[in-house]
Amino acid sequence: MSQAVKEVIRTGRKFDQVLQGAREVFMADGFSGASVDDIAKAAGVSKATLYSYFPDKRLLFIEVANSECQRQAEEVVELTDFDGAPREILTVAARQMIRILTSSFSQRVFRICVAEADRFPELGRAFYKSGPMNGRAKMIEYFECAVAEGEMQIDDMTLAADQFLELCKADLFTQMVFGIQSTFSDAEMDRIASGAVDTFLARYGVDQPS
Repeated sequence: MSQAVKEVIRTGRKFDQVLQGAREVFMADGFSGASVDDIAKAAGVSKATLYSYFPDKRLLFIEVANSECQRQAEEVVELTDFDGAPREILTVAARQMIRILTSSFSQRVFRICVAEADRFPELGRAFYKSGPMNGRAKMIEYFECAVAEGEMQIDDMTLAADQFLELCKADLFTQMVFGIQSTFSDAEMDRIASGAVDTFLARYGVDQPS
């Protein structure tokens, strides 16, 4: 958030309450569909109280978006144990990524970024930085270790990380975007994770069977 926005917003006893109510409404209805009346009702405060914290809806939306970016960053795939075999580590990573990508939170974030791209172009960049770019950095960190150990052969770490993410989105993400299916079973997610790892190791693994 810019310093200018920080200076306008004041905090207080009901700040978090207002923010939570706004989050519920914005994540459900987007910026255009959200009314101040609905936000105040969801937050359990008066409109006067809401306006005392946020003089206009745009500032409130930006604050909610920033908090969602922080939340998204905390949900990015975590790989802390690099001692296992590549297949084991990549399978854990793939399952985590797929759970994140297919979560109701990720679905709402994606739809808001697309719907509000013209009005808030900075939102897409912020969400991309806190989500996909953050996840890419975690995967690159692992790839560097795997290459150093002679377990993989990767020249372009960034491209490989992006390719792995795209493999984890196969089928399920498209169904989600077009509203064909919004929840998936463990078996469906494991199928995609297994296929992603098989394909990735066929390209970058060392001494993989033909």
